[in-house]
Amino acid sequence: MGLAPPSELCASCHTQHGGGRGLLSSLSGSQVAHSTPVMAAPQQNAGSGALETCGLERILEALKLLLNPGGSGSSSLQITKHDVLLATLKSNLSALEDKFLKDPSWKKLRLLRDEIANKAEWPQNSVDVTWSFTSHTLLLLLCLKETMVHLAADFQPGKPNPRTPEAAPALSPDTLSISQQKTVQSVLQFVVTLGVCPYLMPGVGVPLKYRTEFGAVVQDVVCFDVVPSATQRLYTSCRVLLNVAQHASLASLIFCRHFGDIAAGLCQLGFCPAQRKPLKPEEEVLTGEERARSREALRDILDQVYQPLAVRELLILQGGPVQSCTDDKRQVRCRAPAWLRRLCGQLLSERLMRPSGVQAVVRGILEGAGAGAAGGSDAEATAADWNKCDLIAKILASCPQQSLSPEDYYRDICPQILDLFHFQDKLTARQFQRVATTTFITLSRERPHLAATYLLQPMLAPLHRCLNTAEIPESDMVPGTILVAEEELSRCMEDVFKVYVVGNEPLTVLLDSLLPVLGVLFSLYSFTKQSVSHTRSLCQEILLWILGKLERKKAIASLKGFAGLDKSMPSLHSQCQFRAATQGGIMITVKDAVCEEDEDEALYQKMSSEQCQVEHLGDLLFHCQECGLAGDFFIFCLKELTHVAVETEAELKTKPYSSKSLLELEQHQTFMVEGQERKLLVLQLMAVLCERMSEQIFTNIAQVVDFVAATLQRACASLAHQMESTVESQTLSMSMGLVAVMLGGAIQLKSSDFAVLKQLLPLLEKVSNTYPDPVIQELAVDLRITISTHGAFSTEAVSVAAQSTLNKKDPEGKIEEQQQTNHERYTDVPHSYLKQSHEKSNQTGLKSDAPFIPQDVSEPGTSTNQKSGSITTEQLQEVLLSAYDPQIPTRAAALRTLSHWIEQREARVLEVQEKLLKVFLENLEHEDTFVYLSAIQGAALLSDAYPEKILPGLLAQYDCSKDKHTPETRMKVGEVLMRIVRALGDMVSKYREPLIHTFLRGARDPDGAHRASSLSNLGELCQRLDFLLGSVVHEVTACLIAVAKTDHEVQVRRAAIHVVVLLLRGLSQKATEVLRDVLKDLYHLLKHVVHLEPDDVAKLHAQLALEELDEIMRNFLFPPQKLEKKITVLP
Repeated sequence: MGLAPPSELCASCHTQHGGGRGLLSSLSGSQVAHSTPVMAAPQQNAGSGALETCGLERILEALKLLLNPGGSGSSSLQITKHDVLLATLKSNLSALEDKFLKDPSWKKLRLLRDEIANKAEWPQNSVDVTWSFTSHTLLLLLCLKETMVHLAADFQPGKPNPRTPEAAPALSPDTLSISQQKTVQSVLQFVVTLGVCPYLMPGVGVPLKYRTEFGAVVQDVVCFDVVPSATQRLYTSCRVLLNVAQHASLASLIFCRHFGDIAAGLCQLGFCPAQRKPLKPEEEVLTGEERARSREALRDILDQVYQPLAVRELLILQGGPVQSCTDDKRQVRCRAPAWLRRLCGQLLSERLMRPSGVQAVVRGILEGAGAGAAGGSDAEATAADWNKCDLIAKILASCPQQSLSPEDYYRDICPQILDLFHFQDKLTARQFQRVATTTFITLSRERPHLAATYLLQPMLAPLHRCLNTAEIPESDMVPGTILVAEEELSRCMEDVFKVYVVGNEPLTVLLDSLLPVLGVLFSLYSFTKQSVSHTRSLCQEILLWILGKLERKKAIASLKGFAGLDKSMPSLHSQCQFRAATQGGIMITVKDAVCEEDEDEALYQKMSSEQCQVEHLGDLLFHCQECGLAGDFFIFCLKELTHVAVETEAELKTKPYSSKSLLELEQHQTFMVEGQERKLLVLQLMAVLCERMSEQIFTNIAQVVDFVAATLQRACASLAHQMESTVESQTLSMSMGLVAVMLGGAIQLKSSDFAVLKQLLPLLEKVSNTYPDPVIQELAVDLRITISTHGAFSTEAVSVAAQSTLNKKDPEGKIEEQQQTNHERYTDVPHSYLKQSHEKSNQTGLKSDAPFIPQDVSEPGTSTNQKSGSITTEQLQEVLLSAYDPQIPTRAAALRTLSHWIEQREARVLEVQEKLLKVFLENLEHEDTFVYLSAIQGAALLSDAYPEKILPGLLAQYDCSKDKHTPETRMKVGEVLMRIVRALGDMVSKYREPLIHTFLRGARDPDGAHRASSLSNLGELCQRLDFLLGSVVHEVTACLIAVAKTDHEVQVRRAAIHVVVLLLRGLSQKATEVLRDVLKDLYHLLKHVVHLEPDDVAKLHAQLALEELDEIMRNFLFPPQKLEKKITVLP
């Protein structure tokens, strides 16, 4: 049997003991040993000659000799594993002694070993072979440590060579190689396995038999009845290992792999209660001084090692609850003794209360669960395990007994809990943030007062600092001073989002803490809506969460504050303002002083800001429709409208100003101004809500009833003050029709719904008695009867009102319109324009010289069955005459009617195509947008129908000099040509030559606008030519390069670069074939523009073109892999 080090995973604690425990990369020598442990053996001052001549290689060779697998020398099958192990240990010890006696080169090491052995205070030889082996191994480890210390002390590194500063510095001679470290690790595994683990009490640490099969063998071969005693052996092993750990390199090897076993031994040596009556009087026990040394050594190594490692090992030592097992084959691990559980709990509490103790505890638990130091393969699963987060939160929320008071404890750990939110590593941050969020919720639930003081207030401090209720020091009120920096505000918003939205626990203390800063949050949200910032989504989610979790009255009150209707709500300080920061965030600064010249501008900015806030409030409420908050706030605004009407009437009845003093008059004027502002604000709110909200704003019958009640109250108030209007009458009819729809069976009403509807009975009675319209009076009476009888009796008037309301919501014309074809829907457009034009001309008293177009020309009902030739000559003549009407609506409508007829391919219209082209071209010169756009549309449709006849004339007109046509007209013709190119699609290739020649000539026109128009059209054309561009690609490229580099007008250069963008975008993957001869030239042109072009827009176009080109070349060089199965049909 070979002496292979035990390196299997311990299944009982999910960690590795002995050889199986991996080296933690985060643990360095500086973290584990900077001072001499109290329990370490005295410093061995060996002879200088031996230390100078004995090298590390010899010591490591001796250690290897002790680890030599060897063999039993017998082939008997009856020999046991225990005998093989004992024989191997004896054989290796004998071989080592033979080397010392016979090999002269080992003399120096023997002298050093003997010198250290003579000064040792523990028995080195024993009848027990395992202890003799352990003792000799410990002596060699001490030799190794003394030699490494001496070599490091004598090492004097040379000065670095300035000629080769990049060369690595010389290594210290005490540095161990990789193979040497492996040898030392194997030796340490045997020392711990043979000298520490067998002597631990049941329940202290993880027993050897639960670790590996080799450990079970070791447990059986150790002889406990011979000298020295088990306690003395354990004390000696721990003492010598701590002495060896004085060297940083060796300390990292010892503590990274064997810290748990050494800590378990020290706990037993220093804290295990002594037996009252020893079994034998001569039994050796530790002295009080030795126990004190063990306790102090335990605390020293706990302070020196990587703290998460200490936490994890203490948790393992503390153990879990008692395990029960019904399987006889499975051995149940003993529970840790009570004294050890108390000790580990105390030590863990001390770890927690140290600086950065919270992070150490969290890392220790999570890494012990398999997450790894920085988030290993199981880190994501660990982060998603909320049970572990709950466990850690309960640990952190429980005040330990060592703390003086809960307040002192929370004062120390709460800042560390907040720091858990701010880790940069994504995977580690996920784990820590979930722990921090859960801890936040647990503390807020169990200790709300302390959580508000030490967690919530520090987290929300940046927002409290800029409230209008806060006292800002005068030293910070200097204009331009940054009150809240970008990083601080962004961190605050992220923390609030993680606690409130991610935690999603509407605890009272959380809601109450956020209420005072809601005004600042909404102002910040409104500011981010006007720009681009990553803070916007955080603000929106936080506001939606708090509005959804608050009681409805508090939520409505908060919305009133957002809208400016409640001035008592804390808001942003009047001297503070938000300002965009450099990293995409927001910062809060002190406003600049406003001089008298800028007062008007400041007032305008204030009014604009208030208007934007109302609009942004509407956007926010758009997301609150499902929960019913938007509907409740809409009803509140309706009720405010009623108050506005009553207040207006009261203001008219105020006593005359002559009876008031100056102070009363000023107060009255101030009150009047504030009242007017409130009224305007309510009206603006109503307008925004009506525009933003959808028809699903009301989510239940109670809201509908409240809406109807508010409408009825406003109608009654208008009647009382004799302010009836058409709008009020229509609103009243609509609301009563809504009630009729509900009572008419549109929804299934329950008894509870009728109880809500009965709130309308007094108002309906008042309307039936006071409203002047008899129809509304009768409907109000019938609705009262239907509600009172729970729908048992319903008059015909209720059914008619319900049907009328439903028809308004979904008119029949709309249904018919959905059944028409696309061409039939177009016919209604010119008719509507003509009808509006005719009504307008009649109202203004103006008469047109041209006859009005008959309505039946474009009636949707008659055009459904129209056939070619149904347009009469008289109708065509009337429309042609209307195309020259001085009234702009009439002329535009006529042009659109002609366009529609061309699209319908009316035979009589297409017969006069030359005349139609003349009409369209003449109307292109009109200055009104409505007219010339209609003419452009008509000319494009006509050219699409007859391109071979119409296109040459348009090209000639576009190519003529500016003496014949104005530049504006030529630009409009260019718009026609662009629409023709788009309409022709693939057929544009037939007219490639005249189009390209015209656009290339236009690129040399003296007029800059015409050059830009020609280049734009050239881009549209090249985008659709694909492979047909090949023969003229050089001419096009030469033109683009010349214009982009030499043209003095920026608009023209922009157009040239934009052509390249369109060309690459249109050709896509075909660009490498079509443009293969000029692709390099285009690339050089784009790089030239990016580096040398002064215009930012042209640079942007060039950058876009480079991105298109980059995508094309990536796909060309690395085509996407397609899973295709090719099937070949054999002949």
